[in-house]
Amino acid sequence: MEKALIGSQEWCSFENLNIPSIKARIDSGAKTSSIQSTNIKKFKKGKESWVSFDVNPIQDNLSIVVHCESKIVDVRIVKSSSGITDKRFVILETVQIGNNSFEIELTLANRDGMDFRMLLGREAMKDRFIVDPSKHHLTSQITDEELEKKYSHLLHEKSGLSIGLLATDKSLYSNKRLMEAGKARGHEMYFYNIQQCYMRLDTVTPEVRYRGGSIIQDLDAIIPRIRPSMTFYGCALLRQFYSIGTYCLNSDTAISQSRDKLFSSQLFSANDIQIPITGFAKSPLDTKDLINMVGGAPLVIKLLQSAQGKGVVSAETDKAAESVINAFKSLQANILVQEFIKEAAGKDLRCFVVSGKVVASIERSAPKGEFRSNIHMGGTAKKVKITQEERRLAIKAAKILNLAIAGVDIIRSNKGPLLLEVNSSPGLEGIETATGKDIANEMIIAIEKKLKFKRL
Repeated sequence: MEKALIGSQEWCSFENLNIPSIKARIDSGAKTSSIQSTNIKKFKKGKESWVSFDVNPIQDNLSIVVHCESKIVDVRIVKSSSGITDKRFVILETVQIGNNSFEIELTLANRDGMDFRMLLGREAMKDRFIVDPSKHHLTSQITDEELEKKYSHLLHEKSGLSIGLLATDKSLYSNKRLMEAGKARGHEMYFYNIQQCYMRLDTVTPEVRYRGGSIIQDLDAIIPRIRPSMTFYGCALLRQFYSIGTYCLNSDTAISQSRDKLFSSQLFSANDIQIPITGFAKSPLDTKDLINMVGGAPLVIKLLQSAQGKGVVSAETDKAAESVINAFKSLQANILVQEFIKEAAGKDLRCFVVSGKVVASIERSAPKGEFRSNIHMGGTAKKVKITQEERRLAIKAAKILNLAIAGVDIIRSNKGPLLLEVNSSPGLEGIETATGKDIANEMIIAIEKKLKFKRL
Protein backbone atom coordinates (compact mmCIF):
# COMPACT_ATOMS: atom_id res chain seq x y z
CA MET A 1 0.00 0.00 0.00
CA GLU A 2 1.45 3.34 -1.09
CA LYS A 3 1.58 5.94 1.66
CA ALA A 4 -0.09 9.31 1.08
CA LEU A 5 1.67 12.59 1.83
CA ILE A 6 -0.01 14.82 4.42
CA GLY A 7 0.95 18.06 6.15
CA SER A 8 0.94 19.19 9.76
CA GLN A 9 -2.75 20.14 9.48
CA GLU A 10 -5.44 18.37 7.48
CA TRP A 11 -9.21 18.40 7.08
CA CYS A 12 -11.07 15.30 8.22
CA SER A 13 -14.70 14.22 7.99
CA PHE A 14 -16.85 11.70 9.88
CA GLU A 15 -19.99 10.77 7.97
CA ASN A 16 -21.48 8.66 10.77
CA LEU A 17 -21.06 11.53 13.24
CA ASN A 18 -22.49 14.14 10.83
CA ILE A 19 -19.20 16.07 10.88
CA PRO A 20 -18.46 17.10 7.26
CA SER A 21 -15.20 18.92 8.09
CA ILE A 22 -13.00 19.29 11.14
CA LYS A 23 -9.40 20.49 11.16
CA ALA A 24 -6.93 18.06 12.75
CA ARG A 25 -3.43 18.59 13.99
CA ILE A 26 -1.19 15.79 12.72
CA ASP A 27 0.90 14.74 15.71
CA SER A 28 3.22 11.76 15.36
CA GLY A 29 4.33 12.37 18.94
CA ALA A 30 0.91 11.39 20.24
CA LYS A 31 -0.07 7.74 20.25
CA THR A 32 -3.86 8.09 20.21
CA SER A 33 -6.23 10.32 18.25
CA SER A 34 -8.77 12.53 20.00
CA ILE A 35 -11.70 14.78 19.16
CA GLN A 36 -13.02 17.78 21.08
CA SER A 37 -16.09 16.74 23.08
CA THR A 38 -18.37 18.20 25.73
CA ASN A 39 -21.55 17.03 27.50
CA ILE A 40 -20.20 13.48 27.43
CA LYS A 41 -22.82 11.02 28.73
CA LYS A 42 -22.82 7.24 28.81
CA PHE A 43 -26.07 5.42 28.02
CA LYS A 44 -27.38 1.99 27.08
CA LYS A 45 -28.61 1.00 23.63
CA GLY A 46 -29.98 -2.47 24.14
CA LYS A 47 -27.22 -4.33 25.95
CA GLU A 48 -24.44 -2.19 24.47
CA SER A 49 -22.75 0.79 26.12
CA TRP A 50 -22.91 3.94 24.02
CA VAL A 51 -21.86 7.54 24.58
CA SER A 52 -23.47 10.80 23.51
CA PHE A 53 -21.37 13.95 23.16
CA ASP A 54 -21.31 17.37 21.56
CA VAL A 55 -18.62 18.62 19.19
CA ASN A 56 -17.86 22.25 18.32
CA PRO A 57 -16.09 21.50 15.01
CA ILE A 58 -14.95 25.06 14.34
CA GLN A 59 -12.40 26.68 16.62
CA ASP A 60 -13.66 29.85 18.38
CA ASN A 61 -17.25 29.24 17.25
CA LEU A 62 -19.29 27.74 20.06
CA SER A 63 -22.59 28.49 18.30
CA ILE A 64 -22.15 25.48 15.99
CA VAL A 65 -22.74 22.26 17.90
CA VAL A 66 -22.94 18.76 16.42
CA HIS A 67 -24.63 16.20 18.67
CA CYS A 68 -23.03 12.77 18.24
CA GLU A 69 -23.58 9.22 19.45
CA SER A 70 -21.24 6.26 19.15
CA LYS A 71 -20.63 2.83 20.62
CA ILE A 72 -18.01 2.67 23.39
CA VAL A 73 -15.18 0.28 22.54
CA ASP A 74 -12.98 1.02 25.54
CA VAL A 75 -12.29 3.32 28.48
CA ARG A 76 -8.64 4.31 28.84
CA ILE A 77 -6.34 6.37 31.00
CA VAL A 78 -4.69 8.89 28.66
CA LYS A 79 -1.71 11.09 29.53
CA SER A 80 -1.63 14.52 27.89
CA SER A 81 1.48 16.30 26.63
CA SER A 82 1.44 18.37 29.84
CA GLY A 83 1.66 15.21 31.92
CA ILE A 84 -1.95 15.22 33.14
CA THR A 85 -3.78 11.88 33.07
CA ASP A 86 -7.53 11.43 32.73
CA LYS A 87 -10.03 8.71 31.92
CA ARG A 88 -11.59 8.87 28.44
CA PHE A 89 -14.16 6.96 26.44
CA VAL A 90 -12.84 5.42 23.22
CA ILE A 91 -15.01 5.11 20.11
CA LEU A 92 -14.36 3.56 16.69
CA GLU A 93 -15.37 5.65 13.69
CA THR A 94 -14.62 5.91 9.97
CA VAL A 95 -12.61 8.99 9.04
CA GLN A 96 -12.14 10.47 5.57
CA ILE A 97 -8.86 12.31 4.88
CA GLY A 98 -8.56 13.27 1.23
CA ASN A 99 -9.12 10.06 -0.77
CA ASN A 100 -8.32 7.84 2.22
CA SER A 101 -11.13 6.35 4.28
CA PHE A 102 -10.46 4.08 7.25
CA GLU A 103 -11.51 3.28 10.81
CA ILE A 104 -9.71 4.91 13.73
CA GLU A 105 -10.05 4.89 17.47
CA LEU A 106 -10.88 8.30 18.95
CA THR A 107 -10.74 9.34 22.58
CA LEU A 108 -13.28 11.95 23.67
CA ALA A 109 -11.57 14.94 25.26
CA ASN A 110 -12.39 18.57 25.95
CA ARG A 111 -9.85 20.31 23.69
CA ASP A 112 -11.56 23.72 23.87
CA GLY A 113 -8.39 25.41 25.08
CA MET A 114 -6.33 23.83 22.30
CA ASP A 115 -5.66 25.26 18.83
CA PHE A 116 -7.28 22.30 17.04
CA ARG A 117 -10.56 20.45 17.59
CA MET A 118 -8.98 17.12 16.67
CA LEU A 119 -5.62 15.44 17.01
CA LEU A 120 -4.52 12.63 14.68
CA GLY A 121 -2.01 10.36 16.45
CA ARG A 122 0.59 7.97 15.10
CA GLU A 123 -1.57 4.83 15.49
CA ALA A 124 -4.01 6.22 12.91
CA MET A 125 -1.16 7.23 10.57
CA LYS A 126 0.75 3.94 10.72
CA ASP A 127 1.30 2.41 7.24
CA ARG A 128 -0.98 5.07 5.70
CA PHE A 129 0.74 8.47 5.65
CA ILE A 130 4.05 10.25 5.38
CA VAL A 131 4.06 13.62 7.17
CA ASP A 132 5.71 16.76 5.81
CA PRO A 133 5.59 19.08 8.86
CA SER A 134 6.56 22.13 6.78
CA LYS A 135 3.29 21.98 4.81
CA HIS A 136 -0.41 21.77 5.59
CA HIS A 137 -3.75 21.00 3.92
CA LEU A 138 -2.19 18.80 1.24
CA THR A 139 -5.27 16.56 0.92
CA SER A 140 -7.91 19.31 0.66
CA GLN A 141 -8.42 23.06 1.00
CA ILE A 142 -11.55 24.50 2.63
CA THR A 143 -12.27 28.24 2.87
CA ASP A 144 -14.09 29.85 5.79
CA GLU A 145 -17.10 30.43 3.54
CA GLU A 146 -17.18 26.78 2.46
CA LEU A 147 -16.84 25.64 6.06
CA GLU A 148 -19.73 27.82 7.22
CA LYS A 149 -21.87 26.53 4.35
CA LYS A 150 -21.23 22.93 5.42
CA TYR A 151 -22.66 23.74 8.85
CA SER A 152 -25.29 26.28 7.76
CA HIS A 153 -28.11 23.93 8.78
CA LEU A 154 -26.98 24.29 12.41
CA LEU A 155 -26.73 28.08 12.49
CA HIS A 156 -30.42 28.86 12.91
CA GLU A 157 -31.72 26.01 15.01
CA LYS A 158 -32.77 28.33 17.85
CA SER A 159 -33.95 31.91 18.00
CA GLY A 160 -31.97 32.77 21.14
CA LEU A 161 -29.20 31.65 23.43
CA SER A 162 -29.54 29.96 26.80
CA ILE A 163 -27.68 32.13 29.31
CA GLY A 164 -27.22 31.48 33.00
CA LEU A 165 -26.57 34.23 35.55
CA LEU A 166 -24.45 32.84 38.39
CA ALA A 167 -24.86 35.10 41.42
CA THR A 168 -26.31 35.20 44.94
CA ASP A 169 -29.10 37.77 45.14
CA LYS A 170 -31.58 37.90 42.27
CA SER A 171 -33.07 41.17 43.53
CA LEU A 172 -29.91 43.25 43.10
CA TYR A 173 -30.06 45.98 40.45
CA SER A 174 -27.21 44.57 38.36
CA ASN A 175 -28.68 41.06 38.30
CA LYS A 176 -32.18 42.27 37.44
CA ARG A 177 -30.81 44.42 34.62
CA LEU A 178 -28.84 41.53 33.11
CA MET A 179 -31.87 39.25 33.22
CA GLU A 180 -33.98 41.96 31.58
CA ALA A 181 -31.38 42.75 28.91
CA GLY A 182 -30.95 39.11 27.95
CA LYS A 183 -34.70 38.53 27.65
CA ALA A 184 -35.11 41.76 25.67
CA ARG A 185 -32.65 40.40 23.11
CA GLY A 186 -34.62 37.17 22.76
CA HIS A 187 -32.52 34.87 24.93
CA GLU A 188 -33.57 32.37 27.57
CA MET A 189 -32.24 33.66 30.89
CA TYR A 190 -31.77 31.53 34.00
CA PHE A 191 -30.73 32.67 37.47
CA TYR A 192 -28.61 30.29 39.54
CA ASN A 193 -27.79 30.97 43.18
CA ILE A 194 -24.15 30.02 43.73
CA GLN A 195 -24.95 28.55 47.14
CA GLN A 196 -27.58 26.22 45.65
CA CYS A 197 -25.31 24.71 43.00
CA TYR A 198 -23.25 21.59 43.51
CA MET A 199 -20.93 19.50 41.35
CA ARG A 200 -20.25 15.98 40.20
CA LEU A 201 -16.49 15.63 39.69
CA ASP A 202 -15.94 12.89 37.15
CA THR A 203 -13.66 12.69 34.12
CA VAL A 204 -16.38 10.86 32.20
CA THR A 205 -19.60 12.72 33.08
CA PRO A 206 -18.88 15.95 34.97
CA GLU A 207 -22.03 17.82 36.00
CA VAL A 208 -23.33 20.93 37.72
CA ARG A 209 -26.58 20.36 39.59
CA TYR A 210 -29.04 22.69 41.25
CA ARG A 211 -30.80 22.27 44.56
CA GLY A 212 -33.45 19.59 44.11
CA GLY A 213 -31.24 17.48 41.85
CA SER A 214 -31.83 19.02 38.42
CA ILE A 215 -28.81 18.96 36.09
CA ILE A 216 -27.79 22.35 34.70
CA GLN A 217 -27.09 21.60 31.06
CA ASP A 218 -27.39 22.97 27.53
CA LEU A 219 -26.37 26.48 28.59
CA ASP A 220 -24.55 28.47 25.94
CA ALA A 221 -23.00 30.91 28.40
CA ILE A 222 -22.62 31.84 32.04
CA ILE A 223 -22.43 35.40 33.36
CA PRO A 224 -20.56 35.25 36.67
CA ARG A 225 -21.50 37.83 39.31
CA ILE A 226 -19.51 36.44 42.21
CA ARG A 227 -19.28 38.42 45.43
CA PRO A 228 -15.87 38.35 47.20
CA SER A 229 -17.02 36.00 49.97
CA MET A 230 -18.04 33.48 47.30
CA THR A 231 -14.85 33.65 45.20
CA PHE A 232 -13.51 30.19 46.07
CA TYR A 233 -16.73 28.27 45.42
CA GLY A 234 -17.94 30.50 42.60
CA CYS A 235 -14.70 30.00 40.67
CA ALA A 236 -14.88 26.24 41.28
CA LEU A 237 -18.33 26.27 39.67
CA LEU A 238 -17.00 28.24 36.68
CA ARG A 239 -14.28 25.63 36.15
CA GLN A 240 -16.97 22.95 36.19
CA PHE A 241 -19.13 24.82 33.67
CA TYR A 242 -16.08 25.24 31.44
CA SER A 243 -15.37 21.50 31.61
CA ILE A 244 -18.84 20.75 30.18
CA GLY A 245 -18.40 23.22 27.33
CA THR A 246 -20.16 26.33 28.65
CA TYR A 247 -18.66 29.71 27.76
CA CYS A 248 -17.98 31.86 30.84
CA LEU A 249 -18.02 35.62 30.26
CA ASN A 250 -15.20 36.03 32.79
CA SER A 251 -13.06 32.98 33.52
CA ASP A 252 -12.34 31.59 36.98
CA THR A 253 -8.64 32.39 36.60
CA ALA A 254 -9.28 35.99 35.60
CA ILE A 255 -11.65 36.52 38.53
CA SER A 256 -9.28 34.92 41.05
CA GLN A 257 -6.35 37.03 39.86
CA SER A 258 -8.35 40.25 40.00
CA ARG A 259 -9.46 39.48 43.57
CA ASP A 260 -5.86 39.02 44.77
CA LYS A 261 -4.71 42.62 45.14
CA LEU A 262 -1.07 41.68 45.71
CA PHE A 263 -0.86 39.36 42.71
CA SER A 264 -2.67 41.78 40.40
CA SER A 265 -0.45 44.66 41.56
CA GLN A 266 2.61 42.56 40.73
CA LEU A 267 1.15 41.80 37.28
CA PHE A 268 0.49 45.49 36.63
CA SER A 269 3.99 46.51 37.69
CA ALA A 270 5.53 43.80 35.52
CA ASN A 271 3.54 45.08 32.53
CA ASP A 272 4.53 48.74 32.90
CA ILE A 273 1.20 49.91 34.32
CA GLN A 274 1.61 52.79 36.76
CA ILE A 275 0.09 52.24 40.22
CA PRO A 276 0.47 54.16 43.50
CA ILE A 277 3.65 53.15 45.36
CA THR A 278 2.66 49.98 47.19
CA GLY A 279 4.30 47.91 49.91
CA PHE A 280 3.71 44.48 51.41
CA ALA A 281 5.38 42.73 54.35
CA LYS A 282 4.61 39.63 56.37
CA SER A 283 6.15 40.48 59.75
CA PRO A 284 5.08 43.29 62.14
CA LEU A 285 8.80 43.85 62.75
CA ASP A 286 8.99 45.46 59.30
CA THR A 287 6.07 47.85 59.82
CA LYS A 288 8.11 51.05 60.31
CA ASP A 289 10.33 50.35 57.31
CA LEU A 290 7.25 49.52 55.24
CA ILE A 291 5.67 52.88 56.08
CA ASN A 292 8.86 54.76 55.22
CA MET A 293 9.26 52.80 51.98
CA VAL A 294 5.95 54.08 50.55
CA GLY A 295 6.70 57.67 51.58
CA GLY A 296 5.16 57.83 55.04
CA ALA A 297 1.77 59.08 56.18
CA PRO A 298 -0.78 59.90 55.06
CA LEU A 299 -1.21 56.50 53.47
CA VAL A 300 -3.87 53.92 52.60
CA ILE A 301 -4.08 50.43 54.08
CA LYS A 302 -6.00 47.75 52.17
CA LEU A 303 -6.99 44.21 53.00
CA LEU A 304 -5.90 41.91 50.16
CA GLN A 305 -9.42 40.47 49.94
CA SER A 306 -11.83 43.41 49.93
CA ALA A 307 -14.39 45.11 47.70
CA GLN A 308 -16.74 48.10 47.53
CA GLY A 309 -14.37 50.12 49.72
CA LYS A 310 -14.67 47.74 52.66
CA GLY A 311 -11.40 46.80 54.34
CA VAL A 312 -9.75 50.04 53.17
CA VAL A 313 -8.65 52.63 55.74
CA SER A 314 -6.50 55.75 55.75
CA ALA A 315 -3.90 56.75 58.30
CA GLU A 316 -2.99 60.42 58.78
CA THR A 317 0.21 59.86 60.79
CA ASP A 318 2.98 57.27 60.86
CA LYS A 319 1.98 56.32 64.40
CA ALA A 320 -1.65 55.77 63.39
CA ALA A 321 -0.53 53.76 60.36
CA GLU A 322 1.70 51.59 62.53
CA SER A 323 -1.16 50.90 64.94
CA VAL A 324 -3.60 49.96 62.16
CA ILE A 325 -1.08 47.75 60.36
CA ASN A 326 -0.10 45.89 63.52
CA ALA A 327 -3.76 45.45 64.46
CA PHE A 328 -4.43 43.80 61.10
CA LYS A 329 -1.30 41.68 61.47
CA SER A 330 -2.43 40.46 64.90
CA LEU A 331 -5.56 39.13 63.19
CA GLN A 332 -3.40 37.30 60.62
CA ALA A 333 -4.80 39.56 57.89
CA ASN A 334 -2.75 40.24 54.75
CA ILE A 335 -2.66 43.90 53.79
CA LEU A 336 -1.18 46.30 51.27
CA VAL A 337 0.18 49.69 52.26
CA GLN A 338 -0.17 52.35 49.57
CA GLU A 339 0.78 55.98 49.12
CA PHE A 340 -2.05 58.48 49.52
CA ILE A 341 -2.70 60.60 46.40
CA LYS A 342 -3.67 63.90 48.00
CA GLU A 343 -4.21 65.80 44.74
CA ALA A 344 -7.01 63.40 43.73
CA ALA A 345 -9.15 65.11 46.39
CA GLY A 346 -11.29 62.06 47.07
CA LYS A 347 -12.14 61.46 43.41
CA ASP A 348 -11.44 58.58 41.05
CA LEU A 349 -12.57 57.25 37.68
CA ARG A 350 -14.50 54.06 37.03
CA CYS A 351 -14.11 52.82 33.45
CA PHE A 352 -16.40 50.00 32.39
CA VAL A 353 -14.62 47.72 29.92
CA VAL A 354 -16.51 45.24 27.74
CA SER A 355 -14.55 43.02 25.33
CA GLY A 356 -11.58 45.35 25.11
CA LYS A 357 -13.54 48.62 24.81
CA VAL A 358 -14.43 51.29 27.37
CA VAL A 359 -18.22 51.54 26.96
CA ALA A 360 -18.81 54.04 29.77
CA SER A 361 -16.88 56.05 32.34
CA ILE A 362 -17.78 58.03 35.44
CA GLU A 363 -16.05 60.19 38.01
CA ARG A 364 -16.80 59.15 41.58
CA SER A 365 -16.51 61.60 44.48
CA ALA A 366 -16.23 60.67 48.15
CA PRO A 367 -18.73 62.14 50.62
CA LYS A 368 -17.55 64.85 53.03
CA GLY A 369 -15.14 63.51 55.63
CA GLU A 370 -14.48 60.32 53.64
CA PHE A 371 -11.63 59.46 51.25
CA ARG A 372 -13.28 56.41 49.64
CA SER A 373 -15.33 57.28 46.56
CA ASN A 374 -17.17 53.94 46.22
CA ILE A 375 -20.86 54.46 45.54
CA HIS A 376 -21.67 51.70 48.05
CA MET A 377 -19.91 53.86 50.67
CA GLY A 378 -22.05 56.92 49.90
CA GLY A 379 -20.01 58.35 47.04
CA THR A 380 -21.60 60.21 44.13
CA ALA A 381 -21.02 59.73 40.42
CA LYS A 382 -21.21 61.80 37.27
CA LYS A 383 -20.48 61.14 33.62
CA VAL A 384 -16.96 62.10 32.63
CA LYS A 385 -14.89 62.30 29.47
CA ILE A 386 -11.65 60.40 29.94
CA THR A 387 -8.38 61.03 28.12
CA GLN A 388 -6.91 58.68 25.54
CA GLU A 389 -4.17 57.80 28.05
CA GLU A 390 -6.78 56.85 30.65
CA ARG A 391 -8.71 54.84 28.08
CA ARG A 392 -5.60 52.91 27.04
CA LEU A 393 -4.76 52.26 30.69
CA ALA A 394 -8.22 50.81 31.41
CA ILE A 395 -8.16 48.55 28.36
CA LYS A 396 -4.63 47.33 29.06
CA ALA A 397 -5.40 46.55 32.70
CA ALA A 398 -8.45 44.46 31.77
CA LYS A 399 -6.47 42.68 29.06
CA ILE A 400 -3.61 41.77 31.40
CA LEU A 401 -6.10 40.02 33.70
CA ASN A 402 -7.94 38.45 30.71
CA LEU A 403 -11.22 39.99 31.84
CA ALA A 404 -13.92 40.41 29.19
CA ILE A 405 -15.92 42.48 31.70
CA ALA A 406 -14.11 44.80 34.09
CA GLY A 407 -14.61 47.87 36.21
CA VAL A 408 -11.25 49.64 36.10
CA ASP A 409 -10.58 52.24 38.80
CA ILE A 410 -8.11 55.00 37.95
CA ILE A 411 -6.94 57.97 39.99
CA ARG A 412 -5.63 61.22 38.52
CA SER A 413 -2.30 62.26 40.03
CA ASN A 414 0.45 64.78 39.38
CA LYS A 415 2.38 61.90 37.78
CA GLY A 416 -0.48 61.09 35.42
CA PRO A 417 -3.24 58.46 35.66
CA LEU A 418 -2.57 55.66 38.17
CA LEU A 419 -4.37 52.34 38.29
CA LEU A 420 -6.04 51.61 41.64
CA GLU A 421 -7.64 48.23 41.01
CA VAL A 422 -9.74 46.15 38.62
CA ASN A 423 -13.15 44.75 39.59
CA SER A 424 -14.31 41.55 37.85
CA SER A 425 -17.97 41.98 38.90
CA PRO A 426 -18.53 45.73 38.58
CA GLY A 427 -21.91 47.10 39.61
CA LEU A 428 -24.21 48.55 36.96
CA GLU A 429 -26.49 50.88 38.91
CA GLY A 430 -24.15 53.80 39.47
CA ILE A 431 -22.66 53.87 35.99
CA GLU A 432 -25.95 53.26 34.12
CA THR A 433 -27.69 55.96 36.16
CA ALA A 434 -24.92 58.51 35.69
CA THR A 435 -24.30 57.90 31.98
CA GLY A 436 -27.72 56.75 30.76
CA LYS A 437 -26.02 53.92 28.89
CA ASP A 438 -27.40 50.38 28.71
CA ILE A 439 -24.35 48.52 30.01
CA ALA A 440 -26.30 45.31 30.61
CA ASN A 441 -27.19 45.22 26.92
CA GLU A 442 -23.50 45.65 26.00
CA MET A 443 -22.63 42.62 28.14
CA ILE A 444 -25.24 40.47 26.39
CA ILE A 445 -23.98 41.65 22.99
CA ALA A 446 -20.45 40.62 24.06
CA ILE A 447 -21.71 37.06 24.60
CA GLU A 448 -23.46 37.05 21.21
CA LYS A 449 -20.28 38.16 19.45
CA LYS A 450 -18.11 35.61 21.26
CA LEU A 451 -20.49 32.79 20.37
CA LYS A 452 -20.99 34.22 16.85
CA PHE A 453 -24.73 34.16 17.41
CA LYS A 454 -26.80 35.05 14.37
CA ARG A 455 -30.34 36.23 14.95
CA LEU A 456 -33.15 34.90 12.79
